Amino acid sequence: MDGKEFILAMASILMGGAIVMTVIRTVARAITMRHDRGALGEGSVDRLDERLGRMEQAIEAMAIEVERVSEGQRFTSKLLAERATQSDRLSQ
Repeated sequence: MDGKEFILAMASILMGGAIVMTVIRTVARAITMRHDRGALGEGSVDRLDERLGRMEQAIEAMAIEVERVSEGQRFTSKLLAERATQSDRLSQ
């Protein structure tokens, strides 16, 4: 793995980690709020349910975007591997 591939891999890992940490933090907050539901009024519960629905949609959208980034990374890795194979053939 050369320097460019390493940098691309590390950037992808860091971005994925940041996304996962954000999702975990958001879900933890939602669970905490849901746990305190007994202390909330009926209107607050409805707002919480709406918010959780929006969070679910946002998480699904992030999952789709992460998959797109992963596809791009696989495509780039494939191109780099092909380029390395071609340069090896030309150098022989």
